[in-house]
Amino acid sequence: MERTSVGIILNGVTGRMGYRQHLVRSLLAIREQGGVPARDGSRIWPELTLVGRDENRLAEIAGRHGLSAYTTDLDAALADDAHQIYFDAQVTTQREKAIRAAIEAGKHVYTEKPLAEGFLASVELARLAAAKGVRNGVVQDKLFLPGLRKLKRLVDGGFFGRILSVRGEFGYWVFEGDWQAAQRPSWNYRAEDGGGITLDMFPHWHYVLEQIIAPVTAVTAVTATHIPERVDETGTRYRATADDAAYGIFELAGGIVAQVNSSWAVRVHRDELVEFQVDGTHGSAVAGLRDCRIQHRGATPMPVWNPDLPVTEAFRAQWQTVPDNGEHDNAFKVQWEAFLRHVVDGEPFPWDFLAGARGVQLAEAGLRSAREGRRVTIEEIPR
Repeated sequence: MERTSVGIILNGVTGRMGYRQHLVRSLLAIREQGGVPARDGSRIWPELTLVGRDENRLAEIAGRHGLSAYTTDLDAALADDAHQIYFDAQVTTQREKAIRAAIEAGKHVYTEKPLAEGFLASVELARLAAAKGVRNGVVQDKLFLPGLRKLKRLVDGGFFGRILSVRGEFGYWVFEGDWQAAQRPSWNYRAEDGGGITLDMFPHWHYVLEQIIAPVTAVTAVTATHIPERVDETGTRYRATADDAAYGIFELAGGIVAQVNSSWAVRVHRDELVEFQVDGTHGSAVAGLRDCRIQHRGATPMPVWNPDLPVTEAFRAQWQTVPDNGEHDNAFKVQWEAFLRHVVDGEPFPWDFLAGARGVQLAEAGLRSAREGRRVTIEEIPR
């Protein structure tokens, strides 16, 4: 079958997300399946060039997966007309400069979030991309996870009636790095390097709430650095200058209230690392990464508060599991396929730089709320 080759620069592929989710589980998986179907009957085929700062690591990754193109020279890669797409999975502090250079070089740009360290810089990137006429997108992987796709199906089908509230719990214990190695890179805990759970997770909560439930209109947040000292990858102790927990109340359009806790200093007592409970007049649902359970108003039991007696009801057993009703591929891969069709065939791709800027806007508003101890409204971004 005829191929439509698309050259892709992958910057930051030596990092955890760039390697595992974007290279291996997305683009290499797309190649293994023979590409992505295009409108003209051909198959969109990703031609990959790996970019990073460590040539030895790039060579090792390329050799491991049978790839030949890699370089430490981003400028040279951007100057090559064989590359149509630039992808960025670098640390946040390096992202804006590289994306700006890619746009100036006329490349379509797809990037991890956050789009930039600040809201104004994010909006400027969106406007620059629009002015240059390049297609652009920001990773919003949670939307493509099975549990949240089932949740959206329930919302679209009117299951909840009038939605009243959302409760979200996310997080796990990230080891301090002394007696067990940390599961996250140390830069996540240094504000000067773009770290912090608010900047990391509030953009996620923004698109989940906006695109599944309703747009966010205001935020009240409290942040904390619960673990003030950690040990980095070299065994050196360092002071944590970024927040490792954020507790947010988000006001949504239509009077809906969402409460979402995010923490890297919490031990898990949930079925999944993230769960959202949505309550409505006609029913409720609890959605995680993969599973979703529901309780309709016609099947809602009548709990009675009596602290003097032991609990005899199996509350979890009173909920029904939502079936898959279809295949669910890797969330990052699904969005990559959509972006490739967006570039080649012009198919709609709503997860653009402006959507990414709105996520950074919410993170910035959350940090401001925590710093000033007040509610912060979210202003609409004019196109």
